[in-house]
Amino acid sequence: MPDTNDIEASLARECLAVLGGLEPTEPGPAFPAGCRSLLLIGPENPVFWPHFTASQEFRDGAADPLDRWSKRILTAIAARHGGRALFPSDGPPYPPFYDWALESGAFAASPLNMLAHAKDGLMVSLRGALVLPFSMAAPDWGPPPCGRCEAQPCRDACPVGAFPTGQYAVDACHNHLDTSAGSDCMVRGCAARRACPASERSGREPAQSAFHMRAFHGKR
Repeated sequence: MPDTNDIEASLARECLAVLGGLEPTEPGPAFPAGCRSLLLIGPENPVFWPHFTASQEFRDGAADPLDRWSKRILTAIAARHGGRALFPSDGPPYPPFYDWALESGAFAASPLNMLAHAKDGLMVSLRGALVLPFSMAAPDWGPPPCGRCEAQPCRDACPVGAFPTGQYAVDACHNHLDTSAGSDCMVRGCAARRACPASERSGREPAQSAFHMRAFHGKR
């Protein structure tokens, strides 16, 4: 009998959480062979950031520390339970994380077309997925926020209007981040993501958002 409690405990020790999940009833091109459960894994804020910054990957000065840490941790957890781990950076072709998230019902496509989650709003981050050969239900975080958000402040919060039609004007964003006015987003995180009411409850450390912004802006 699979010990699903051990999976949850292993994730909790690494300050990670199951943010959503799928239990495919039949094989298909969207799921790996042998998949009975696909669990979408992300940080458990606010405890995640101090835990990660104490890791060897964060401290060794090499590139892509968070991706390397995620792969080491999730690959080991999956292997202990006869499964495997998948990551957004695997590819091309890349695993359909966006589609999986929406199909799980725990995420919504925000007005910015970015994923929003009940726990972390637009500050949600998927570190990987556990593909398991047995059924394991994901916790119920409640409905994602966008369906009941009438104000939708994220639509108008970007200082350069990088989301005019739900399509991301990436160049406009990068150009803004190169200016002194863009320092607010660089230091505190994307203004549009921060405007989401659920993001305000996520507990994500500003230093964590700044880390993600440096990684994003550095890969123009």
